[in-house]
Amino acid sequence: MRKEISDKQKRMLSFIREFLSGRGYPPTIRDIAEGCHISSTSVVNYNLRVLEREGYLHCDKGVSRGIELSEYNRGETWSSVPVMGQIAAGLPISVPDSGSWNSVRIAETIQLPQELTGGRENIYVLRVKGNSMIDALIGDGDMVVMQEANTAEDGEMVAVWFKNKEEVTLKKIYHEGEYIRLQPANEQMSPIYVAPGDIQVQGKVICVIRCMV
Repeated sequence: MRKEISDKQKRMLSFIREFLSGRGYPPTIRDIAEGCHISSTSVVNYNLRVLEREGYLHCDKGVSRGIELSEYNRGETWSSVPVMGQIAAGLPISVPDSGSWNSVRIAETIQLPQELTGGRENIYVLRVKGNSMIDALIGDGDMVVMQEANTAEDGEMVAVWFKNKEEVTLKKIYHEGEYIRLQPANEQMSPIYVAPGDIQVQGKVICVIRCMV
């Protein structure tokens, strides 16, 4: 039987529940501190440990948004989605592993409601580095939820693998005659023109998880 929790802990649970319902992903420790008007993150951490001990939630200490509400999940269907690594919203950046970009080792997962992913299969998440897509409301530190795909229509936002350079970037794609234009969503940056055979589409953006820290 659960022990009675404090008013502060009840406010935290209410805030986490509303945050999850409104945004589709958990808050950070700092989000909770600010949203519940708590003086320090150490106080938040202490009360989260109490709530976890009493079975109200689970905290994955290795993930910044690793809070899972047990009571919330009874009413929702959630999926564990792999975080495949980092992608450049700027100039292409190198990927550590050689060969296919899909060979990058998965070291982290994130819990997402199926309402957010639309029940799609082959979903993965990438962390964004850079601000070339800032006019599309994707900034440095955000995460993009991707649908695995190897083709894309003009105007779709995609993860593109540069075969010879073993680099990957996030851009909108346009097919223009003998070339493909990879267009940033930042008026201060220029598009990249490549031959179709030099790149491979790896996935399409289906939604964005904003970094609130």
